[in-house]
Amino acid sequence: MDDLTTNPWGDPSAFLPDAPPASLWDDDKPHEECGVVGIWGSADAAALTALGLHALQHRGQEAAGIVSMEEDGVSHAHKGRGLVGDNFGDAAVIAGLPGRAAVGHNRYATTGETALRNVQPLYADFEFGGFAVAHNGNLTNANTLKRALVRRGCLFQSTTDSEVFVHLIAISLYSNVTDRLIDALKQVQGAYSLVALHNGALIGARDPLGVRPLVLGRLPQGGFVLASETCALDIVGAEFVRDVEPGEIVVIDDSGLKSLKPFAKQQSRFCIFEYIYFARPDSLVEGTPVYETRKRIGAELARESGVAADVIVPVPDSGVPAAMGYAAEAGIPYELGIIRNHYVGRTFIEPTDQIRHLGVKLKHSANRAVIEGRRVVLVDDSIVRGTTSRKIVEMVRAAGATEVHMRISSPPTTHSCFYGIDTPERSKLLAAKHDVAEMARIIGADSLAFISLDGLYRALGRTGRDPASPSYCDACFTGDYAIPLVDQRDNAERPVSLLRAANG
Repeated sequence: MDDLTTNPWGDPSAFLPDAPPASLWDDDKPHEECGVVGIWGSADAAALTALGLHALQHRGQEAAGIVSMEEDGVSHAHKGRGLVGDNFGDAAVIAGLPGRAAVGHNRYATTGETALRNVQPLYADFEFGGFAVAHNGNLTNANTLKRALVRRGCLFQSTTDSEVFVHLIAISLYSNVTDRLIDALKQVQGAYSLVALHNGALIGARDPLGVRPLVLGRLPQGGFVLASETCALDIVGAEFVRDVEPGEIVVIDDSGLKSLKPFAKQQSRFCIFEYIYFARPDSLVEGTPVYETRKRIGAELARESGVAADVIVPVPDSGVPAAMGYAAEAGIPYELGIIRNHYVGRTFIEPTDQIRHLGVKLKHSANRAVIEGRRVVLVDDSIVRGTTSRKIVEMVRAAGATEVHMRISSPPTTHSCFYGIDTPERSKLLAAKHDVAEMARIIGADSLAFISLDGLYRALGRTGRDPASPSYCDACFTGDYAIPLVDQRDNAERPVSLLRAANG
């Protein structure tokens, strides 16, 4: 792309990256790349899994799949592109997934249209029987492992990094399934939470740094649930038991639950963006209500960067709790000055340049009665490319705002994520190329401020960020990558292979 610093100040649009694909016109956000659910010990295992996936729909909308297993080891699967309701809304589909155990997966793909072969859970028949696995996260040495496995004769059927688990288990010399999985996990590097199912047990695992979330719940009838977030437990009526710990493997069978910890204990580095944006507001993250945390983040943002204004307006929906906290701390009225259309999918309109420019209005519209003649503070969770922020500011000005200030409840996103979040390459991140004053000029705001990194940590109950031992994975803000980026180094001078570190 062009060197952004050579463009004239007179045309703010010249500083923005090229327009995103038509399906992402108004979606300038990082994306979570999957949600997982596992059920053990319920006659309605597939139905409960579908309900759990429905609660986790925000973590992936490209495809969904469920594998169920009967007590004799016979497996059944249903996968498809689209939303959970599109794939599992028919009672006949659920009836075709019998068994008292099941695993499910929502997928967000980053490389164009989702191929059916990449839709999880992945399933394979081994000498010990059928095995299904669903994975959230990215393996940062997947390409390196894939090349070694292909040289050994392994035949890959998908382009997802998750298939590496299947082949590592297949070639392991250990005798039982759990030991084979541990053997596989000790060879991979990266971020993962996964649920796996075979005819003897349901297994859950998190990487040693605990970057991606996984929680454990108990069903009223005595069965167990594993899921990416507690909102999936709520929808099936399960009681939250605890988080699966970083580096922990839980094995659930008819005798109960067993915890294994095969990795050396390390400082956990849970993804800090789960608090800011990814997790649903009604979920508990590390035992803390996400909704309350986001309000605290907003309050800290107001203390750090308050500005004279008449009204605080969230950019819905992700900016709502932070805006509430900001307004309460600043003592300024909170109003819904932007209304979101919740029924927007992929547009049927031909994406001409003119229509693409108007695309944001399909999703957001200004509430003139709240905005006109007022100084407005817009509160949002992040700025990635800046495309949507600029259009939102333009829309609010067109509705009659006398001033438009933007406040962001995360620090500037300056680096790409390689651990399970879809972010653009660094050259397309606005904050990687410009300081805050330039960014404000580019998006057209009277002022722009982000929460500081220490302020974010304070809102999460810390005294600040300890550079020597950070409590969270915050690489998207700092470039401090806690897990080695093996594939990125290996591919530094050649194109990345089809098995990208972006298919978790």
